[in-house]
Formats: sequence, structure tokens, C-alpha cells
Amino acid sequence: MANLDVEDFIQQNRALAEQVDTFRGYWESEKHWTARRDFILRNIGDFEDPHLDQLVSLSMVWANNVFMGCRYNTELLEKVKEMGEGVVVEDAPVFKMRDEIMKKQQQRIKIQKTILRADEGELLIKHLNLKQK
Repeated sequence: MANLDVEDFIQQNRALAEQVDTFRGYWESEKHWTARRDFILRNIGDFEDPHLDQLVSLSMVWANNVFMGCRYNTELLEKVKEMGEGVVVEDAPVFKMRDEIMKKQQQRIKIQKTILRADEGELLIKHLNLKQK
């Protein structure tokens, strides 16, 4: 469903849209809620009434991943990313995972060690040259 399709769906299914609006958490910003509501509306046809709580939970997992960078197991993330295809989030934050930060830090340390070794080598060469004179 495109954004226009979601709006059309809401207009045609007011009662369902009002029910979905009850799922909004008081802590959610308008931007956060709009994206999560779109996620729910895009997938509500796949979940019957007794299983709506599963959809709400999946929407929270999706939103937590998109807006806060939370990580979950691979299978779950793949599922919610697939379910969230087409949901447009403007200015979504970009997160660096701990592993990425650590890898970059280790690369810096490796470069610094290489520079130090090169400096030590130059000092050794200078020392040997002085001894030869």
C-alpha cells in the first residue's frame, strides 16, 4: 500500500482505523505513530482479531528497530522488515552498531601501531647510522 492507499483505506474503514488508533502509546511522537500505524494497516489483513496483539507487537519491534536501533534475532528482523516494506519514514535515524564501532576503533589502533613501528624503525636506522660514523 502506498501512502495514498493507506489514507484511502482509513477513509473507507473508519471503524478499523479508530480501533488501530487505540494502539498508539502515549510516548509516541506523531512521526513515530504515523509510521507504526501505516505498518499495522498494511498488515492488518494478515491477522485476524484474536491475533491482533501479535501484529501490535511486531509493529513495536519494527518501530524500535527503525527509530531506536534496537536489535533482535535475525529471523524476527527479516520478518518485520519484509512486513514494513513500503512504509515511508522521513528523516529516519541512522545507527551504528557496537560491532561496527569496535571494528573501526581496532582499525585505528592497527594504523597507529603501524605508524609507531615505522617511527621506531626510522629511529633504529638513525641510531645505526650514528654508530657507523
